[in-house]
Parts: sequence; structure tokens; C-alpha cells
Amino acid sequence: MRVVVGPVSEFPDGERQIVRAGVRSIGVFRVGGRFYGIRNRCPHQGGPLCLGHLLGDAVADAPGNATVSADPLRLACPWHGWEYDLQTGQSFMGPSAAGVRSYGVAVERGGALLADVDAGTAQLQPGPYTAETFEVHVEDDFVVLEI
Repeated sequence: MRVVVGPVSEFPDGERQIVRAGVRSIGVFRVGGRFYGIRNRCPHQGGPLCLGHLLGDAVADAPGNATVSADPLRLACPWHGWEYDLQTGQSFMGPSAAGVRSYGVAVERGGALLADVDAGTAQLQPGPYTAETFEVHVEDDFVVLEI
């Protein structure tokens, strides 16, 4: 099944549209010029996944100079905060696996390094859920969702 979402010109970067495809509700996202399709149903408890916030990783090359990366891009369910990779649908975080990240710390005095503590592993761990994803592409200046 193919669903024409609309003209590319009416789909600004950073926007989403939720469309019906048969019995499915699917969110189509345009981020950084790429399109993603993900089912608007959180596998955790059925929440409206596509109404959640888009998240990236905070990256800083110096204090006070932080940006948010667009890769990996995750979508957080508005009900309980479960995060899903927008491209693969893989879950990463939930209430039962909630934890805090640790960060490396260095202690200096007068420019001399006194201590350097490694942050250890602060990587996201895959969760038990996977949201259904769909192929989205541009055809003749129209955004097309493939089911």
C-alpha cells in the first residue's frame, strides 16, 4: 500500500504529519532533509508515540558550547518517556530501566592534573520494545509512505 502524504514543499524540516493508512496511524517526520515513518502507537502501553518529543544526544566540544546531534535521533513517548530510534524503532529507555548517566571528571589545580576519573560505560542499552517503522521517500516532489 502506498500513501501520498503530500507535497515536499508543504512539509518543512523538523515537522511531522500523522496519517491514516488503513487501520494504522503513522507519523511521518522530516528531519535534516530525511523522512522517517513510525507507527503512532507505543509498544510499551499503546500511547500516541508520534506526539512525543524528538531527541538527539547533547554534544559539546567546550563548556557552554553544546549542540544536539541528529544521529541517532530518538522519539520519546509522551506517556512514559520510552525512547525509540526513529529509523529502526528500537527502544532504549523506560521506567523499569531508568538510570542516570555518569560522566568523567578531572580535577586540576594550577593547571596540573590531580585526578582523572573515567565515566565508564554511559551508552544507551537497547530496551525490550521495537516500534513498527515504514519506508518514506520522495517521488515526483511528493512524500510517499510505503506500507
